[in-house]
Amino acid sequence: MKRRQSRATRETSAGGVVFRRQPGGPPRFLLIRDSYENWGFPKGHLERGEPPAEAARREVAEETGLDDLILHGPIQVIDWYFRFGGKTIHKYCHFFLFESRRGDPVPQADEGITDCAWFPLEQARKTISYDNARGVLERAAEMVQALAPESGGVG
Repeated sequence: MKRRQSRATRETSAGGVVFRRQPGGPPRFLLIRDSYENWGFPKGHLERGEPPAEAARREVAEETGLDDLILHGPIQVIDWYFRFGGKTIHKYCHFFLFESRRGDPVPQADEGITDCAWFPLEQARKTISYDNARGVLERAAEMVQALAPESGGVG
């Protein structure tokens, strides 16, 4: 007889994939490193009544110090299960694409963020710690590629 899995607690969060265009070069993507030495994207819980896109913008600003962000739209929602405090959690995270044109990212140390860094796509692919986040990066890269160049250049 198959054991029935206990009901999981659902949690919802939102995060951002932030990119920056490079003059004459490929765009770079911002990754953060957490206290467990894992690289990923800034993300966090929604506050009561907060739309996911606003939560994503707030979390990116809090965790990286970048607040001059241009929203380009939703990327995708990913989900995963994990155990915390003896409970099974089913987490859903809404990711949005943001562009940053200025400012240096600063890791939010009190939230356990130990580093923020810009990576070209290929290096970001290799650096990111989780497969589901790598899938978000791939989709974000496709969206960036589809955006019109900032100024009449080709590419």
